[in-house]
Amino acid sequence: MTALTDEELERYARHIVLPEIGGAGQQRLKRARVLVIGAGGLGAPVLEYLAAAGVGTLGIVDDDSVSLSNLQRQVIHGTETVGLAKTDSAKATIARINPHVAVELHNLRLTADNAPALVARYDIVVDGSDNFETRFAVADACAAEKRPLVHAAVGRFDGSVTVLKPFETGTDGSPNPSYRDLFPEPPPPGLVPSCAVAGVLGVLTGVVGTLQAMEAIKLIAGIGEPLVGRLLLYDALAARFDTIRYKRN
Repeated sequence: MTALTDEELERYARHIVLPEIGGAGQQRLKRARVLVIGAGGLGAPVLEYLAAAGVGTLGIVDDDSVSLSNLQRQVIHGTETVGLAKTDSAKATIARINPHVAVELHNLRLTADNAPALVARYDIVVDGSDNFETRFAVADACAAEKRPLVHAAVGRFDGSVTVLKPFETGTDGSPNPSYRDLFPEPPPPGLVPSCAVAGVLGVLTGVVGTLQAMEAIKLIAGIGEPLVGRLLLYDALAARFDTIRYKRN
């Protein structure tokens, strides 16, 4: 077991009094190693809330630097960090939130070639990337290395979240679906505009990224029903959540 210090017992007191978490669940969080792809709009709330929750080790993958236009949604960064590597900026914020969290920086662009070895070093992966090339590389690597993946994407005013564990079977004995069951292949280049072109409401990434952090904590603590085989859809303008079930093809 991973012992909690007196300071950690006080810090996580509101978790520990939850029967579903307790001391054992908090120890699981402390032992956990989570890889977060992207320190941007989705990655920001994921990193902040996983750090606050006491996840022991957070890996951050990002090859970009902070720009002024990021700050409308990427709340882990600040005006004073414009120009810095996003990984370094995020690490500094995490240290302010929780000094007990170890942070591992990967200043690179994740590809199909380097993803498997990197993914294998962690227990769970949370994908906050903003392009299909990275999403497919992450999803394929997680499937191959048997690592749960918390995936999300956002549009202008909408978002989606799901959990992928295609290496396991469901309660009915059938294999869980993979990312390629949702998206068999990437869309043609230019078909889905980037947020730089289409725009995105900043707070939307906070809502969706926080949902990702919740799913990651559920997976680590072994509580609740993760979004496996279910795609949670959020329409911000209508203030509506919908869930679509999907299966292995």
